[in-house]
Amino acid sequence: MSRTTERIAPWVTAALMLILWWLVVVAFRIESFVLPSPVESVTALYQYRYPLAINGFATLATTLAGFALAVAFGLALGIIVGSFRLAYAALYPILIAFNSVPKAALVPILVIWFGVGTVPAVMTAFMLSFFPVVVNVATGFATIEPELLDVMRALGASRWDMVLKIGMPRSLPYFFASLKIAITLSFVGTVIAEIVAGNNGIGNVMLIAGSNFNVPLVFAALLVVGAMGIGMYAIFAALETRFAGWSVRGGGIEFAAGG
Repeated sequence: MSRTTERIAPWVTAALMLILWWLVVVAFRIESFVLPSPVESVTALYQYRYPLAINGFATLATTLAGFALAVAFGLALGIIVGSFRLAYAALYPILIAFNSVPKAALVPILVIWFGVGTVPAVMTAFMLSFFPVVVNVATGFATIEPELLDVMRALGASRWDMVLKIGMPRSLPYFFASLKIAITLSFVGTVIAEIVAGNNGIGNVMLIAGSNFNVPLVFAALLVVGAMGIGMYAIFAALETRFAGWSVRGGGIEFAAGG
């Protein structure tokens, strides 16, 4: 498969999905207050471009704040959990239990603690996104060959040396994979909190638009969130190629004709 084909494949898929969306709306004569067409959604995107831009930047800033906390906390905890067997046994079940709790149910509690506004959204984005970072970093450290660690010990390396010179490079592919998952979950957490207890942001726009039956604006807001998510995913994918390119496969399994 050529590089050009790989690059245009997502655009072709997106175009086909938009065409299918438009055909469903036209074929079943669905009203815009139920399901707007792509044209109506894009028109709303242009019509409300200024409030969508302002609230979109607010959502992006909140998401990045929660994501940064998740990366810092998740990286540190992942190293601890992956490096110490006792920490793994003590903390991993607690992490599983915490990740199983619906985060939307915690937003009202966060509102009681911190009030309505940005802080509950940052905390929700953090809670949704730190778990993939912890799990992936811990996996990267836990899968280091014992023989390699024995060699480092024989050479007089300290535990900190093994973390920096073996653990961190070895866990880079897992770390970047977790970042691509965590950033999308951060957007989900932010929008949920903005819908429940926000006074700005894309989630608040969706809440107000939905209460006014302005469904095209709701879909325009969804397009904004989707575009931001794709953009951040692409940034971390590029960073993965730059810093952990040795671990990135060129593509899926190719079957030769007749092979």
